[in-house]
Amino acid sequence: MPAHRQDTTADDEFAFFNVTYVDGSQRSNRRVPSELLGGLDGDEPAKQAIADQDREIAEKSGKPPIEIASVERVGAKKK
Repeated sequence: MPAHRQDTTADDEFAFFNVTYVDGSQRSNRRVPSELLGGLDGDEPAKQAIADQDREIAEKSGKPPIEIASVERVGAKKK
C-alpha cells in the first residue's frame, strides 16, 4: 500500500471571519492566515489583517476603504 501524503486544507491555513462595517454593510467569510491568530491577542489581529486587505482593494478600485466596526470568527460561539 503506498504512503499517503497528508494534505493541509484551507481550514488549517486560514480562519474565516464575518465583518461588519460602520456604515452597516457586512461581508462574510473573509480569509485571514491562521498564523496571525492565537496567542495573547486571540483573534484581534484579524481586524488589522482585514483592514489591510480592504485598503489594497480600495486602492485598486479608487474608492476609500470603509472603517471596520467588528469582526467575528465564522462558527464561533456567541458569548
